[in-house]
Amino acid sequence: MTASDPSTGPNPGDTGTVRPIVHYGDPVLHRACRPVEDFDDALASLVEDMFASMYAANGVGLAANQIGVDARVFVLDCEDADGERTVAAVVNPVLILPPPPRDLMVGDEGCLSVPGPFTDTPRASTAAVEGFDPAGNPIRIDGTGTLARCLQHETDHLEGTVYVDRLPAKTRKRLLSEAGLR
Repeated sequence: MTASDPSTGPNPGDTGTVRPIVHYGDPVLHRACRPVEDFDDALASLVEDMFASMYAANGVGLAANQIGVDARVFVLDCEDADGERTVAAVVNPVLILPPPPRDLMVGDEGCLSVPGPFTDTPRASTAAVEGFDPAGNPIRIDGTGTLARCLQHETDHLEGTVYVDRLPAKTRKRLLSEAGLR
């Protein structure tokens, strides 16, 4: 999916309400989220709130549990390795990584739930997700560069993993301290 054209209607998040971002340590971030079963107005409203919250926090991706909602949904607005922008909401995503051995990219990664610090974090250089859009239509997003990183990061959130959980304990402790969370 590509960015919406403002001349054809509202942009994602324009009708949403900005919700507070929950921080590392909140139990909702540390457990797998429930699958979405109803593709209804409540889901559409949640997605709008998620886009509004992500943009207000200057993020490139946001999972539902980052605003305290136990649902397998994420939104993103980021570019791939070629600079092509993808704006999408994915419901019940399934992450698809290339088979090992995988090419890894190491780059700065941060998180709205660990505000402030970024650190080098290894991720697969390509990734895809399959799931549904908020209307229940099947979608697939293939990513490289930042988009691949975002697909992995947001899917991790829905599994109850925050990116700092993937780092060595000493690095995690330092980042949480820098974010004022320990």
